[in-house]
Amino acid sequence: MIAPFESLETPIQFIKGVGPQRADILQKIGIETLEDLLTYYPRDHQDRRFTSMNHAIVGRKAAFKGEVLSIDIKRVGKMLGQARVFIKEGDAQLEAVWFKHISYRYDVFSSLRNQIEAGKQLFIFGMVEAGPDGLSVNVDEFEAGSPASVHFNRIVPVYPLTEGLNDRWLRGLMAQIVQRHAPLLQDPLPQGLLASHKLMPLGEAVLSYHFPNDLIQRDKARERLAFDEFFLLELVIGLNRQTREQQSKGFSSLPHRTLLTPFKNKLGYDFTKSQIKVINEIFRDMALPTPMNRLLQGDVGSGKTVVALSAALLAIENKKQVAFLAPTEILAAQHALSIGNFFHSLPVRWALLTGSTSDPERKKILKSLKEGDVPLLIGTHAMLEEDVQFKELGLVIIDEQHRFGVRQRERLLKKSAKASAAHTPSLFEHIHPDVLIMTATPIPRTLCLTLYGDLDVSVIDEMPKGRQSIKTFPASEEDAMREIEKTVVEGRQAYVVFPLIEESELLSKRRGAAVRSAKKEFQLIADRFPQTRVGLLHGQMSSIDKTAALDAFRRGDMSILVATPVIEVGIDIPNATTIVIVNPERFGLAQLHQLRGRVGRGSHPSQCVLVIPADAEEPLNPRLETFCHLSDGFNLAEEDLKLRGPGEVLGEAQHGLPFFKVGNLLKDGWLIQQTREATRALIQGEIPLTMKEFGFLNRTLQKRFGNKIKLSSVG
Repeated sequence: MIAPFESLETPIQFIKGVGPQRADILQKIGIETLEDLLTYYPRDHQDRRFTSMNHAIVGRKAAFKGEVLSIDIKRVGKMLGQARVFIKEGDAQLEAVWFKHISYRYDVFSSLRNQIEAGKQLFIFGMVEAGPDGLSVNVDEFEAGSPASVHFNRIVPVYPLTEGLNDRWLRGLMAQIVQRHAPLLQDPLPQGLLASHKLMPLGEAVLSYHFPNDLIQRDKARERLAFDEFFLLELVIGLNRQTREQQSKGFSSLPHRTLLTPFKNKLGYDFTKSQIKVINEIFRDMALPTPMNRLLQGDVGSGKTVVALSAALLAIENKKQVAFLAPTEILAAQHALSIGNFFHSLPVRWALLTGSTSDPERKKILKSLKEGDVPLLIGTHAMLEEDVQFKELGLVIIDEQHRFGVRQRERLLKKSAKASAAHTPSLFEHIHPDVLIMTATPIPRTLCLTLYGDLDVSVIDEMPKGRQSIKTFPASEEDAMREIEKTVVEGRQAYVVFPLIEESELLSKRRGAAVRSAKKEFQLIADRFPQTRVGLLHGQMSSIDKTAALDAFRRGDMSILVATPVIEVGIDIPNATTIVIVNPERFGLAQLHQLRGRVGRGSHPSQCVLVIPADAEEPLNPRLETFCHLSDGFNLAEEDLKLRGPGEVLGEAQHGLPFFKVGNLLKDGWLIQQTREATRALIQGEIPLTMKEFGFLNRTLQKRFGNKIKLSSVG
C-alpha cells in the first residue's frame, strides 16, 4: 500500500479524510492525485470577514456574528419549513433565516436544533434583505460556538462542485492539504525569470490563491498562476516556431508573372490596399527557403479567396502543386466554381475531389495528381485519404481550419514528405510545404495570440469597393414573409434559415419555446408562395441533391431557399439580397455574421431579418441587439468572446483549445504579451537556465502537453 503523502503523485483515495467513495466523486472532476487536488483552484472567493450589523447593506452578502436571542422553527407552506433566529451585537440585532423543503423521513432542521441555543454565539453568512421585523439574512452557511478559521472571518475560497461533494467538506480538506503540501510543488520557472518579472514563488502562490489573507494577495497569486499557464503554452508555441524556422522546404517560390499578371489583368477590378499588403506578406514568406505558416483573417466578403489564389498561382508558376482543403462539399464546390471563373483563360489544370466524386473520376484525378499533371487540387476530407499523393506539393491552403481536427491537418502536410521521400530520403523529416490558413471567423487579438502564436498573421481589414452594406433588423414572422415577397417581386432571391433539420421536442422543452425546423417549415413556406419555386437545403441530403438544389438557386430557377446553417460558408450568389433567420437566439454572433454574409454580394441593397416570436417579452435580447448594430466581424468576435467564451466561439474539441484553470483570455491580454516576451527571451538565451531548471521545465512541458508539442506546429 502507498504511504500517505508519499509524493505529489499519491492517489487521491490514500489522502487522509478522502477514502474510496469520495475519491470516486473527486475523479469525476479530474482530481486523481495529490497534485490535482493542490491545483484544483477556487472558482470564486467570498469576503467573510465579519461586518458590523450597523453597517449591513441590503442586497449584499456579508458575514455577521452575534449572540442568539431566540429560535423559531415552523412550517410556512405545504412542503416548506422556515427557521428564524434573532441575534444581537451590542445594541444592534438582525434575523437569520433558513428555508428548507420538508421531508417526512427526517427532521431537516435537526442540525439547527442541535447547534443553536439562546445565549450562544452564532456566525452566519448570506444575503442581507429587508424583512418585516428589520434586517434579515438569508443564510448560506453558519457556525455556532466559535468560528473555524477556514469558513469564517477570512477570505473564503468557493470551489466548483459536483453531485456528492459538499463545499464545506472540500474547503476543510483543501485547508489541510494546501498548508502542508503546497511547498512540495517544484517551480517550473527558472529563477532568472521569477526575479525579472517579480513573480511570487509557486508554493506561496498556490497557498495564497486558495486561502488569501486579502484580495490583493489573491490577485497577485492569480497573476503568478496565470503567468505559468500562458508561459508554458507560449513556450511550446515558440519552440515549435523555432523548429519550423530551422526546417527547409527545399525550394523558394519567386514571381515569374506568367500566370500572376494575366490573372490580375483579367480580374476586372483592382486589389484593395489591404489585399496588396497581405499578398506581399505571403509572397515574401513563399520566397524564403523556410516553410510559410501564415493565418489569413478577413471578414465575410473581404476578398480572401482572390488572395489565396494569388498564392496558388505563385506556387504553380514555380512548378509546385497546391492542395486547397475545404471543410464541406458545398464550400469546396464554391471554391471550384470561383476558380473556374477566375482561371478560365489561364493554362492551369485543376480538379475537385470530394466524397461524392465517382470512382472512375477519382482514379483519373489521383493518377494525374501523382504524375504532377494536376497542379491544383480542391477538395474536402476526401483529400486526406492514404492513396491521395502529390508529386511535389508546395502549398497547402486550408479554409475555415477550425473545422478540421489537428491530426487531419497533419495528415495533409505529410503528403509532401511522403512524395519527396521517394526521391530524397534524407529530407524526409525536413520537407514541409508552405501553409496558408484562411478564416472568415474574425478572431479577437488575445485569442489569436494564444492559439496562433506559431503562425504569422495577415489581416484583410478593408472591404472591396461596391460591397453592399446589409441592413439588419428584427421583425415578426408575418413582416419577414412580406420582405421575402417584396424581394421576389423585384426579381431577387431570398434565404430562410432554420436552426434544425427536423423538430426536436427535447430542445423545445429545454429552451421553453419551439425551435423551428427546416423540413417542417419548407412546405408551409412553399404553400405561402404558390407562384414561386421554393427549394430545400440541409446537411442530411445526399451530395447530389445538395448540389442540385444549390445549382438551381444559383441559376435563378428557384427564388426562395429554405436551409439550415449548412449555407453559412461557401455560398456566393449575388442575386440573393434577403436572408431571414428564424430562432436567431439559437446561433452565436459569429455564426449569425457568417449567415448574414450570404447576402450583400452583388450590386443590390440587401437585408438580414431576425424573426422574433409574437409573444416575445422584448423585441431583442442584448446579444441580438448587438448583432443588429454591429456590422464589423472583428467587433462582433470580441462581443462573442465576452458572451460565450473561446471554447464556444471556435469549437473546443475540434480546435484543441487550451484549458486554463486560472488564466482568462478576455482579461489577461497584457499578461499573455508578457509571457510571449519571456518565452522569446528564454529561447534566445537572454534568461540564464541551469541544467536542472532545463530538465524540470522540459519534463513539465511533456507532462502538460505530451504529443501536442509536435502537433501544435500544424496550427
